[in-house]
Amino acid sequence: MNAQTAILTKDITPLATSAEGGDYDKVRRVIEKISLDYRDQPSLETLAEAVGETPTGLQKLFTRWAGLSPKAFLQAVTLDHARRLLAEGMPLLEASLEVGMSGPGRLHDLFVTHEAMSPGEHKSRGEGLVIRYGWHISPFGRALVMVTDRGLAGLSFNDPGEDRAAFADMSGRWPNATYVEDMAATAPYAARIFDPARWRRDEPLRVVLIGTDFQVRVWEALLKIPLGCARTYSSIAEEIGKPSASRAVGAAVGANPVSFVVPCHRALGKSGALTGYHWGLTRKRAILGWEAGKAA
Repeated sequence: MNAQTAILTKDITPLATSAEGGDYDKVRRVIEKISLDYRDQPSLETLAEAVGETPTGLQKLFTRWAGLSPKAFLQAVTLDHARRLLAEGMPLLEASLEVGMSGPGRLHDLFVTHEAMSPGEHKSRGEGLVIRYGWHISPFGRALVMVTDRGLAGLSFNDPGEDRAAFADMSGRWPNATYVEDMAATAPYAARIFDPARWRRDEPLRVVLIGTDFQVRVWEALLKIPLGCARTYSSIAEEIGKPSASRAVGAAVGANPVSFVVPCHRALGKSGALTGYHWGLTRKRAILGWEAGKAA
């Protein structure tokens, strides 16, 4: 039995619930309803009833979580809104245009320094690499954080009860690595990633990118997309000098192992559609809305 198999067969202790974690569960259900019924412009009262909250209670909870109201969130990130902006000739998804928010210049984006592992290290599928991991509460549900001695290597999201599947998904990318559960090592990363007050240029977050040369180029392009904005797969393909490789760019975006920090959620389909997201389209909408609120 190798180290990875030993990890996968052990019991994983559930995280204790927190106010933030509980907030996301209700927010997730509201976003799901908005996503299904956005054409009907559901009222605050309708949304509140769907999750067992009073209108006032939901307004406070959602605003505390996202930094903007359910109505503003609906305006900012629904599929219809994204398509309309691009149909008007705009290459970026800018929530500020219709919800009265300022641009991302009001807030320093997450400043990241990164390096890529060598092609040989990638081809070895993690052999000789020690990856420490831990689960943490985040604004978007449970977050699996993976780090090496060179920096953050993996970040994914999952809902309660999905820990084993989430770990199998992430560890399967580097199956020959040695995995060690170590929340003491991952907690400082989780604390910094989800706290905008700690997104500082003078204290950059170090990330190590483990992928093919092409994937790394795409992920580096994602890092250049400002908070509150988005790019289409075709524009990313042009940026990396592969204008006919939109489909391959989409595959590389989907394979990104460092969600949120390497912002694959800011990538859109050609029509402006909020296309599939490895950790769920509802979560993608949630992240975009959360960022729109932080950029206000």
